[in-house]
Amino acid sequence: MTAALARALRRHWLLALLVLAGLVLRIITQLAYRPALLYIDSFRYLDDVGVFHPGGINPVGYEWFLWPLLGVGGLAGVAVVQHLLGLGLGIGVYVLLRRFGVREWLAALAAAPVLLDAYQLQIEQLIMSDLLFQVLLLVAVYLLCWWGPPTPKVAAVAGGVLALSVMVRSVGLTLVLPAAVFVLLAAGLRPRGGWRPRLIATGALVAGFGGLVLVYALYGALVAGKFGVGGSGGGGVLFGRAAVVANCDELDLTREEQLLCPDEPREHRETIGIDFYLHLWDVQANVDKLLPEGMDVNAAQRSLTRKVVLHQPLDIAGGIVGDFLKGFAPTRTQAVGDVPLDRWQFQLDHPMYAPEWYAQEWAELYDGVGLHADPELTSFLRGYQLGGGYTPGLLLGGALLLASAAVLGAGRARRSGLRAVTLLPAGLVTTSLLTASVMEFSWRYQLPGLVLIPLAGALGATAIFGREAIRSTPRSTPSEECQMLTTFPDEVDRDALEEYASRYGEHRFAPVVVLIAAYNEEESIGEVLDAIPARSCDLDVDTLVVVDGAKDRTAEVSLEHGAHTCVAPNNRGQGAALRLGYRLAAQRGARYVITTDADGQYDISELPKLLEPLIEGRADFVSGSRRLGSNERPALIRRIGTYVFAWVVSALTRQRITDTSFGFRGMRVEVPNSVTLRQPQYQSSELLVGLLSHGYRAVEQPMRMLQRTAGESKKGSSFSYGYRYAKVVLGTWWRERRGTARADAPAVERVSERPAAVGE
Repeated sequence: MTAALARALRRHWLLALLVLAGLVLRIITQLAYRPALLYIDSFRYLDDVGVFHPGGINPVGYEWFLWPLLGVGGLAGVAVVQHLLGLGLGIGVYVLLRRFGVREWLAALAAAPVLLDAYQLQIEQLIMSDLLFQVLLLVAVYLLCWWGPPTPKVAAVAGGVLALSVMVRSVGLTLVLPAAVFVLLAAGLRPRGGWRPRLIATGALVAGFGGLVLVYALYGALVAGKFGVGGSGGGGVLFGRAAVVANCDELDLTREEQLLCPDEPREHRETIGIDFYLHLWDVQANVDKLLPEGMDVNAAQRSLTRKVVLHQPLDIAGGIVGDFLKGFAPTRTQAVGDVPLDRWQFQLDHPMYAPEWYAQEWAELYDGVGLHADPELTSFLRGYQLGGGYTPGLLLGGALLLASAAVLGAGRARRSGLRAVTLLPAGLVTTSLLTASVMEFSWRYQLPGLVLIPLAGALGATAIFGREAIRSTPRSTPSEECQMLTTFPDEVDRDALEEYASRYGEHRFAPVVVLIAAYNEEESIGEVLDAIPARSCDLDVDTLVVVDGAKDRTAEVSLEHGAHTCVAPNNRGQGAALRLGYRLAAQRGARYVITTDADGQYDISELPKLLEPLIEGRADFVSGSRRLGSNERPALIRRIGTYVFAWVVSALTRQRITDTSFGFRGMRVEVPNSVTLRQPQYQSSELLVGLLSHGYRAVEQPMRMLQRTAGESKKGSSFSYGYRYAKVVLGTWWRERRGTARADAPAVERVSERPAAVGE
């Protein structure tokens, strides 16, 4: 355990340093403002915990989060949990990026904003919903991206998570749109399974989202008499903006609308700000004092807003665009009329947004102590924040533009397999920021960008410029092609597995894995990968390419075509690569392994012929046979060799075999992992003889063998190949006969005659 941790820290040292720095900053923040920071909205949340009244300005989702934490750890406990979640966000960004092949240093830099930004630290110390909103957005991205194009079940769960984000911050209501676009396009513009599965998954996402949001809205209607999810007030999110720009004298207004349209000159209204007008009529004292009794204030606000939008659309749209662009300013500045910036900055004293006695009572209620600020620590935090301890808006804007360019197909993005994945965080954050800008600008509303914009930017950069360079420089070269392999795993296997884990994390395979061992096959492998279906026999299919120390772009092409790619740094032979792939498939949850070649010699449309006997329990191992099927233009000597070796293996194993070296095979995942495999090159006969000796049930199916689509054979001359092949057949049979096979082999079902092909 200690050695594994040390290796992980050495490999991910930059992230480890950033996490350590983030942890230190969070400890300082926790000690500087005890037990936590309280803002205006914090008192609303605290006052409603346990009541969960859905009729207020804020949704109640954050109160559900607060309720158990306050009971266990008080306000300080909430802040600690939020700081830990903040660190988790940074680690989550890194892990997700490494999952998609982003370079370690770039993934670590993408995690830096959420780990180190002082505005992020401040919001985590506040009793506010923003941190939970960020977490839910990243969880939704994980669900939709981690396992490839989301299935309907996964999409429905992700829709539910996005619905929870609406119950935390109502701005999440529009996020279903970019998520639905992603689910629809996740498999590309020409999905291998057709559009129907994508449409079903998209419908599941919308249903999961809409169902939970509807339940919450009905809850509001039943409890508070208000059908909705909460928000900025009964007049709608645009009322504050409309009130600031409204040309009241030029609009045809009713008496009620005239009462709500401000008397102040527009220039003065702009200095007062949107926030003032947005919440002016949410205060009942203002309504009682300034408006006639019985007036429907909400209806008048909505009708006034509608008229302003219809008659002054450019004023409204220009204000929204302008506020959206403010978030990408190079420094944190405050424009006239904006929500005060200092609300989101560390202060030297404990800031008070309510009468001091009232704020102190909340601290004493949950923590038994009053609010306290450590002047030395607060001074450090303020100096850090004002001295540049934040993410420049220009950097965030550049990252978002980079992501947009990748989505549009710039550079290598069209063949990267990352365009849809980049679209998701870019679309979510753009929609979130734009929706917030519809209401008003606040630097607090920009915080989702600290998580999703660097994530999208790193994915975009990787899509455009290429994934992590693949290590393929061999340490040593075997003295001869048939050098025996050592016990698994050897040093090369360990290096390959470590690199694979750093790239993909702890992902699990689909039930079916199509395994390809490839060496210098950049010309043909892309076409082969594109032909592999996403589902077969009602099971999901993943593709795993084990690159056997290739010197060309085989690994890069495999990644660009969306295959899970494991790279062995040394060229050891097809047998070694397949053995590594068998183990990897078993370790990560596959049930069935299908092997095929990277040269296009096998017809992948015949995949069901291999799977059906396995799924139905009629066989443990299924192989194609060119003798039972067909072979395009075979060389005479190779055809003779096929007959001879089939006869030899049949005689040795007492089972009729017609083709010993057909590479398109299917098997239960435990079969190749229970057979001794030592041959680096002539693995097909070793596996076949070994599994027959173990008593596994083998079936052959008639299949076609095609001509190579590109490249050249690695087998060498026919005579040398035949000699070595014969040595492996006889040597494996003798080894197994002498009792080196595993003692716990399954029950035997002998196959002594030609099995019927599927469909016969």
